[in-house]
Amino acid sequence: MELPKTSLIISVYKNTKNLKVILDSLAYQTVLPDEVIISEDGNSLEMKSFLDEYSGDIPLVHSTQEDIGWQKNKALNNAVISAKYEYLIFIDGDCVLHNKFIKNHQALAHSNHILAGKRVKLGPKYSDLLFNTPLPEFQRKIITDINAIFKDDVRFYEEALYIPLNPITRTIIRKLGISGIKGCNFSCYKSTILAINGFDEDFITPAVGEDHDLEWRFKGLGYEIVSIKHFAIQYHLYHKQNWTSSEENFKLSRKKERAKTYVCLNGIKEHKQSIDS
Repeated sequence: MELPKTSLIISVYKNTKNLKVILDSLAYQTVLPDEVIISEDGNSLEMKSFLDEYSGDIPLVHSTQEDIGWQKNKALNNAVISAKYEYLIFIDGDCVLHNKFIKNHQALAHSNHILAGKRVKLGPKYSDLLFNTPLPEFQRKIITDINAIFKDDVRFYEEALYIPLNPITRTIIRKLGISGIKGCNFSCYKSTILAINGFDEDFITPAVGEDHDLEWRFKGLGYEIVSIKHFAIQYHLYHKQNWTSSEENFKLSRKKERAKTYVCLNGIKEHKQSIDS
């Protein structure tokens, strides 16, 4: 089966150090994306300079917007609009990808499915190691250095265990299921996300709007969330959590769910209209 042409969309905000290790690691992918879109929630000179100077084998597209507070959903809609290819994979700018990440997302692509994966959260020592270790070597070490990695406060270590993709494992993982979409690791056809009118720009603070909100809207239009955990592994780089309560976002989401607004009213269509006007 021919793999779909793919745009990898990376959500970023100023952190070029993390982005560099992500882009460098793409060289180890068994299948490369056809383009990489840097979805910047802002327009920093540092990011522009870094991308202008970065040299790699994959075409890079830099999508920007005015930096006026958290507007990740708007930035993601910009990226979806600019994507050239039929299949979209979404990740965050603090997640390094297992070398079969792109291939397995593509191999499981289906017009009625949203593929949902997870990530292992590294501690500070193993995050630093990933900055200075070739990806294949790091993938071996994270399995063999079990005692050391647990002393480094790893979280969700089980998500680091890669399972080869075949008909048997595919059936097992699908039956185990997954609790929902994480905005840092999911994929779908571009036509699918356009069907729900993209990301809802009513969400202007982190959490809910870039994952849970998508999940119930996809399901409302008949799409199925399908697990790809253990097939599409991410290594989440350590950083201090800037936690803010997501209760207001959940209240907004519940209001929209009661109204069954599966196709959001402030998404890609409205975004394009504002750009064109």
